Amino acid sequence: MEAQELFMNGEFIPVERGVISVRTHGFAYGTGCFEGIRGYWNEEEQQLYLFRAREHYERLLRSCKTLQIALPYSVEQLLEITVELVRRNNQRRDIYIRPVAYKSDQTIGVRLHGISDSFLITTEPFGDYVSTTGLRCCVSSWRRIDDNAIPARAKVCGAYVNSALAKSEALQNGYDEAIMLTHEGHVSEGSAENIFLVLNGELITPAPTENILLGITRDTVMELARRELGRITRERSIDRTELYNAEEIFLCGTGAQIAPVVEVDHRPIGSGQIGPISKALQDLYFQVVRGKRPEYRARWCTPVYSSVPASAG
Repeated sequence: MEAQELFMNGEFIPVERGVISVRTHGFAYGTGCFEGIRGYWNEEEQQLYLFRAREHYERLLRSCKTLQIALPYSVEQLLEITVELVRRNNQRRDIYIRPVAYKSDQTIGVRLHGISDSFLITTEPFGDYVSTTGLRCCVSSWRRIDDNAIPARAKVCGAYVNSALAKSEALQNGYDEAIMLTHEGHVSEGSAENIFLVLNGELITPAPTENILLGITRDTVMELARRELGRITRERSIDRTELYNAEEIFLCGTGAQIAPVVEVDHRPIGSGQIGPISKALQDLYFQVVRGKRPEYRARWCTPVYSSVPASAG
């Protein structure tokens, strides 16, 4: 169901009261940071699992530190608030949770210090962000932001203008998604996703120094590849033309999930179909996030509802 409440500045309120002034600093200057957390509905168990919510909130607090935002909540408190919000909304389908911390003074002037901070969490129904059955991508003419310009390790609201420019360029030119390069010309990431390649049988991904967001799904993929497929991921610089010669490519992220790429710049990747490693990781991922793999469920999946109805079987 659609959300009836959200959490804002210390209280649960009706969604219609969740408003900010047009003069808000975070709105005017992009001085905020956010997370995206998915909740996956398990029909057999009648349970909603929040996937790696703890790690998302740990990253949010790191982003806040970068932007000099002080939140009055610990990771544990943020988890408790989130679970309570979803319960209040009685959401029993796949959802997307968005916590946002932002500079909230109604003032003119670009700075981070000496400005009040605010915080909110919203939840909403959510399906696929991009296709998971084969993406056609282009290398964007827009370069990825540099760590010394807007830190890529933080999910800064204003930084996503960079992503929006690349995404619109791709869509308006007939592609599904963009792949962004660094200023040095190395592969960085998609418009809002990390990227993996299978090249000469080796699983590779750009190193953290390539201005990537250190993705939680990226970390998940690397662990699943190692534990379940026996493949170690190599983190290194990747040149543009290596994209064209890859046997497989896939994008990943909380929104994108595992999204195989079948074409880059009009060049088919491998056979032009989803490759076996991408498919195996995608299948594993969807089992794990819905709590269907007990060995990962205790570590990564936070159940929302305290009891499962007897009728669930």
